Amino acid sequence: MRKLFTAESVTAGHPDKMCDQISDAVLDAILKEDPVARVACETCATTGLILVMGEISTTTYVPIQDIARGVVLDIGYNRAKFGFDGHTCAVLTAVNEQSPDIALGVAHALESRAGGAQQTGAGDQGMMFGYATDETPEYLPMPIALAHRLARRLDEVRKSRCFSWMRPDGKSQVSMVYEKDRPISVSNVVVSAHHDDKVSQAEIREAVIEEVIRKTIDEELFTEDTEILVNPSGRFVIGGLAGDSGLTGRKIIVDTYGGFVPHGGGCFSGKDPTKVDRSGAYMARYAAKNVVAAGLATRCQVALAYAIGRAQPVSFTVDTYATGQVPDERIEQALQAIMDFTPDGIIGTLDLRRPIYRQTATYGHFGRLDLDLPWEKTDRAEALLRALR
Repeated sequence: MRKLFTAESVTAGHPDKMCDQISDAVLDAILKEDPVARVACETCATTGLILVMGEISTTTYVPIQDIARGVVLDIGYNRAKFGFDGHTCAVLTAVNEQSPDIALGVAHALESRAGGAQQTGAGDQGMMFGYATDETPEYLPMPIALAHRLARRLDEVRKSRCFSWMRPDGKSQVSMVYEKDRPISVSNVVVSAHHDDKVSQAEIREAVIEEVIRKTIDEELFTEDTEILVNPSGRFVIGGLAGDSGLTGRKIIVDTYGGFVPHGGGCFSGKDPTKVDRSGAYMARYAAKNVVAAGLATRCQVALAYAIGRAQPVSFTVDTYATGQVPDERIEQALQAIMDFTPDGIIGTLDLRRPIYRQTATYGHFGRLDLDLPWEKTDRAEALLRALR
């Protein structure tokens, strides 16, 4: 049985991704000085304006305006003709402390208040999903893995200044043909590249095909039916925040698995690790990836759910899509035996109270072969196998 599956990614200069990076840059700056800070930082932006808002409780001070400008300039928005200029844009802040009601539940979990040992409670309710598959080196579905590679390559080519007409905004999309649940070929590729008004579409198409697409996707995945679309709208001169507003958390499917599996109720960027919609999703990915790395399944989804102020998850399920070497229930039991899924357990296992987050705000939070992220390790595979003996 054949079917198509499509996933997209965006470049660092996409308005939503710029906001994600600002939120995580603020988080990193705070965690560097105050590892136990409570941070829920969101950013929205439009032409000439950035607004950083949220709830932050910390003992340190960070220059939010300078951080925001630094991110914008680092991305490449440093001239008004690019649609945004980090030197001259307005940066507003609207930040309050975390609600004391939420703070109480986080500092003293329900289990602690009931007479148990001191534990950190979940910073919010919600469900989180982790997924892994053996179809790519990234342990990601091939469409999202290829879409991220294209977005990263588009940024690399722009920053190399090989083509002076390239601008920071951009998108990629890949549709794969699957047969018996395995990817066999690329059906179509879409790349939209932000550009100045002097370059021809023919020049853009040639450059993107030769320097981005052909140098990113293996030739064997193309067929005579593969369709390549470059700037299908015809022009992409007005881009970035001149063409669209930006908002933290509006690219959650880009951040995770490209829509291949469900996504929980929350985004990641700008949140400290007591927020389980971030840390729980990281731990679920860690668990799922170790299941696949151990050879226990070719695909695995781990689903968690939490109640605000409670340490233990309220649900925990594993689905190997009938590819498991042992029943899913046994894998569930083994994972819970070797991993601690409470907020304290997750934070300790993955060492999350440190400034590692801005680097995750582009090209996805998972499958990052270019980064040393703790939730991407497969160091629990052997322990998982031993627990199943």
